[in-house]
Amino acid sequence: MAVYVDDALWRWHGLRWCHLLADDTDELHRFAAQLGVQRSSYQGPPRTSAPHYDLTGFERDRAIGLGAVICSREDIVWVLRRVRGKRAA
Repeated sequence: MAVYVDDALWRWHGLRWCHLLADDTDELHRFAAQLGVQRSSYQGPPRTSAPHYDLTGFERDRAIGLGAVICSREDIVWVLRRVRGKRAA
């Protein structure tokens, strides 16, 4: 299983933000815990269409250091679709 981060794309409250996704929701939560990201930061169904965490650029750098796969905007959309498809099956 893999964990993915996209480019830090948007600015909010003076920080750059990105998404953290994984092939499996349990793996996503384990990885986020390793990063020290609070579980309350999790965003997933039914509020959002795909399970993910929003990370700051700083957290993104740490995630990459822990082995997260860097994805382009196009790649992360593919990951989102795959994750959604697994949930629907």
